[in-house]
Amino acid sequence: MSRSLENNRRNIWFAEFWEDDFRCKLTRPGIKLDPEKKKCTGTHRERERQRKREMCERIGQDSSYEQEGKVQFVIDAVYAVAYALHNMHQDLCPNSHGVCSSMDPVEGRLLLDYIRAVNFNGSAGTSVLFNENGDAPGRYDIFQFQMTNHSHPGYHVIGQWTNNLRLNLEEMQWSGGDKSVPESICSFPCKPGERKKMVKGVPCCWHCELCDGYQYQLDEFTCEMCPTDMRPVPNRTACCPTPIIKLEWNSPWALVPASLAMLGILATSAVVVTFIRFNDTPIVRASGRELSYVLLTGIFLIYLITFLMIAEPGVVVCAFRRLLLGLGMAITYSAMLTKTNRIYRIFEQGKKSVTPPKFISPTSQLAITFILISVQVLGVFVWFAVVPPHTIIDYEELRPPNPDLARGILKCDMSDLSIICCLSYSIVLMITCTVYAVKSRGVPETFNEAKPIGFTMYTTCIVWLAFVPIFFGTAQSTEKMFIQTATLTVSMSLSASVSLGMLYMPKVYVIVFHPEQNVQKRKRSFKKTSGKYGAPKGT
Repeated sequence: MSRSLENNRRNIWFAEFWEDDFRCKLTRPGIKLDPEKKKCTGTHRERERQRKREMCERIGQDSSYEQEGKVQFVIDAVYAVAYALHNMHQDLCPNSHGVCSSMDPVEGRLLLDYIRAVNFNGSAGTSVLFNENGDAPGRYDIFQFQMTNHSHPGYHVIGQWTNNLRLNLEEMQWSGGDKSVPESICSFPCKPGERKKMVKGVPCCWHCELCDGYQYQLDEFTCEMCPTDMRPVPNRTACCPTPIIKLEWNSPWALVPASLAMLGILATSAVVVTFIRFNDTPIVRASGRELSYVLLTGIFLIYLITFLMIAEPGVVVCAFRRLLLGLGMAITYSAMLTKTNRIYRIFEQGKKSVTPPKFISPTSQLAITFILISVQVLGVFVWFAVVPPHTIIDYEELRPPNPDLARGILKCDMSDLSIICCLSYSIVLMITCTVYAVKSRGVPETFNEAKPIGFTMYTTCIVWLAFVPIFFGTAQSTEKMFIQTATLTVSMSLSASVSLGMLYMPKVYVIVFHPEQNVQKRKRSFKKTSGKYGAPKGT
């Protein structure tokens, strides 16, 4: 404030500052004065003479001069270095009035530590200090834009920030001129089943994220997966046991196979009763009574397995499923294979000599049949020894994206592969029997067992060829167990029905409705034809 153009000639920029601050123009040799600007007076004497007719050119509190806002920081920076050097000199050169050898030269990193440690009142009257990062503490004036209750609406100072917040609540205004302080909420509380995802750098703000899928809310910040046998409750705050289902008797997947099986059992029972009732008649004897009863037993077991496949799984039920699933078919196709093999060998031997082949008696045929059946039974008992039958609950088969639809399925420990393995031996017997049926297709019609067996095997092969793609094609379906159970049982019932219908229904029809044809003449005619081809009695 004591500087003027007269006593501050060493500062080459002071004249320019003077012109800019007092909005005047200094005269210079060779430069024409701008007529729109007044001439700078420049001296105290001239100011006194022109006080009444010109604006005073004096730097001070009563002038329009306003110091540049960043000057105080320059001043404080210089003082910070000065205080740091002073403190450094006191520590390193305590008994020296000048710079000692420890400060000649000054080590920059050490000086920086002293600068960061200074603490003094700056030019603005506030403390000058630095934090651990070397930054000065923030100092802010807090303004609020106010429209009402003021003669000059606009921004008004309502507080300051210097390491902490200071607000003058009485000076604050809110919407509509309300003086009451509204609630300040960064984030609303999360709903049940939602976790807080904190906003980085803002400890009181978060986003709410739903615990989706099979997750539940462990705490306010964490979602966890429910155990395999559980699913989240509707509000996802906990887990509950997954409902367990099984194939019910009233389900369409069970009603259709059970109905077919019941009809098959009734038809099979009717055939057995008829054969027992007319056991000594020519038609029954000509059909090979012993093998016929074995074959009908196999057909009956095929129908019976349907009810075991639908029944609630348990250790006993699972054991009988393993045993009877392939046993009924093994009995049926072992008996038919023995029949077709016998017919084939008789007529092949008849082409060569009149001597009948070996092992064609009823006892031999039964022995061969039971040997073939024993392979299936032995395999099942080995399976029992290796893996005892038990039940499992499958939680993965019915585990859709929506956990509300998740279900555990109670079933026996029989995988798709084990089911196919259980049926594989019966399929081998079926294919072998079909081969012999093809080879025996040229026998005379009076040998009435060959062609029906052939047609039976052709149709059975078609049924099981259709079964395979349906069974394995539904492996990814959510209704897999129900579809595969229904497909398997219906296929078995159809194959049993084909055997029953083609082999025994015509005989029962003749026995019941045309008893006049069930006479010795058919037997004599049959023997005559058989004798021509070398067939023994009782063929």
